[in-house]
Amino acid sequence: MAQNHTAQPNGAAAPIAPAKFAHAVLRTTRLSAMLDWYCTVLNAHVVFQTGTLAFLTYDDEHHRLALAAFPGVVERQPRAAGLDHLAYAYANLGDLVATYERLKAAGVTPVVNINHGVTTSMYYRDPDGNKVELQVDNFPDAESLRAFFKSAEFARNPIGVDFDPDELARRYHAGEPAAEITRYNAEKGLNRATMARLGE
Repeated sequence: MAQNHTAQPNGAAAPIAPAKFAHAVLRTTRLSAMLDWYCTVLNAHVVFQTGTLAFLTYDDEHHRLALAAFPGVVERQPRAAGLDHLAYAYANLGDLVATYERLKAAGVTPVVNINHGVTTSMYYRDPDGNKVELQVDNFPDAESLRAFFKSAEFARNPIGVDFDPDELARRYHAGEPAAEITRYNAEKGLNRATMARLGE
């Protein structure tokens, strides 16, 4: 059945945004290690696999990530142009903390931890060196988020501040409100070592 689209003044159909982001595909030379890592980190499962290709999902989407180990794939050069990282959002701070603790127990730890103001984020590296951000939104709604983007505090420091994930987890388990734990303080700044790791 044909769908109706809103017409623009010149009679052309209005642009249509995608309904959702469906999946990402990563080339790899380490298919087995990458499969194990993403299944562990995202709590995903394999829906189809060959010797050179695998499809994974963690929800009702047919696949959220594909890994391709096609012949001729070469290692990516450090600081090469292209995709910087993949980001996955959790429903609340408790889910992010539980995931951090589960992964830490499995020997998987973040390389960078940053409160960006808009999100509280933990950055990991997969076996190929790709960055994967696990995050939680710091605001309850889009209106609050838009207001923060316009604030002097965000303009003062739009990158973020470091945090200790173990201290964050301790405060969460002590019952401190999530809004207080993730409160943004632009004055703390982002230290140079963290900035360097973030840009690697």
